[in-house]
Order: sequence, then structure tokens, then C-alpha cells
Amino acid sequence: MKKIIIRLFMVLSVLLVAAFWQLYFSARPPLTIDPVTLSGDGSALNYCELPQLGGLGKRAVDIPKGNTPGCGYDHFPMPVLTQCTEPLPMGADDIRGLWIGVTGKVGHVERVEQCGARTVITSSGLIHDGGPNLTAGENSNDTEGSVLFVLGDKEYCNRTSASMTWNNKVLEFNVFGFGPIVVKRYMEGQQLVWEYVDGSTTYMDRICTLPADKKIPIDRGPRYKIF
Repeated sequence: MKKIIIRLFMVLSVLLVAAFWQLYFSARPPLTIDPVTLSGDGSALNYCELPQLGGLGKRAVDIPKGNTPGCGYDHFPMPVLTQCTEPLPMGADDIRGLWIGVTGKVGHVERVEQCGARTVITSSGLIHDGGPNLTAGENSNDTEGSVLFVLGDKEYCNRTSASMTWNNKVLEFNVFGFGPIVVKRYMEGQQLVWEYVDGSTTYMDRICTLPADKKIPIDRGPRYKIF
């Protein structure tokens, strides 16, 4: 019995070390977002003026995938899907726009873009892009943004990957595309509801312009200094 327990402990230890390495030390995803989108200033736009999805411009699959640079962008970027006009698919709801949390995570601000079956969430230094695109897979493939530790001059935040699929007008995020649902977004009246894996539920109101204090994201995570 003692040998079994020791072996089980060793197996679990190896799995934990492997998971930690995968989260923090595996190769970062290639930065496939258009550099112009990333360098531009998205804080000056009116997000109550939504693009028309009439199908006369680019499709979702024509536009490079957006993702988070490093552990977070240094200023609020331009929209990823500006030139995309592909209509939304059956079963999807229109949740596009700029939103601010009024209950739950009060003050949280996020921009939601949609075009065809593609959705891009930009918030708090992060860009999560799911759906068909020009340069990468359909799952989001980037970083979570919360820096656990700093080794020398390099920040280490964990990798993330999730699918974004519509289920009866609820946008569901599944870990790795096949794991459990960790996030849901859906409309309730005029508010956007965000259910997060930590058990919180945030109700958000639509706003037209980015608050000044959200242009530069706040550093997140304990940021333990190793060397």
C-alpha cells in the first residue's frame, strides 16, 4: 500500500510539474495580429457606431488572427475586425460594442467584436480571438495576462486556449475547445452578462467611449521577482 501511495504521489508530482511548465515555460504563441491594429489607438473611437455586417467587405477568414502580445498590450489597440462585414451565423446574438461592468466585476471594461462566426474580446491588456481567421487555428491561443513571476527582465504569465461557440445565443468558452465551459456571455435585456469560471456573474452596460483610465492596462498578478 505504501509503495502505491508513493508511486501515485510521484505521478501526480510529474503531472503538476509538466502542467506548470506548459503554462509558463512553453513557447509563446506566434504574434499573428496585424501590427497596425496593435500599434493603433483604439481609445478614441465611438463604439456605439457599429459596422454594418452586410457581406460587402472581407470575411472573418480573410483577416489575421488577433492575440495578446507578450503578457499584455501596453495601450488599447484598434479593433481587429474593422474591415470585416460577414453576417453573423444562425444561433448567434449581436453582442458587439464596448461594455462596462455595473454589478459583479464593477468597472470591468471590454470591447466585443463579431464578424461571421468569429468573436474578439479585448480587455485588461488581453486580446482573445476565436473563430475562422487567416493565420491560425480557430481556438484562442494566447496568454491570460496575470504575471506570476519575473525572471530577470522577462515576465511569465500562463498560456490559455479556448473555443468560442454559440449555443442558443449564449457564447460559450470551452478550455482547449473540448474541455469544460469556463466562460459564458449573453444578452439579458439591454445588458451583456459575463459568467466567469471563478463563479462571478457580471452585468455590463453599453458605453460609447473608452474611459480614460482604461487606455493603459493595469499590471496584474503577484509578479514575484526571482532574479
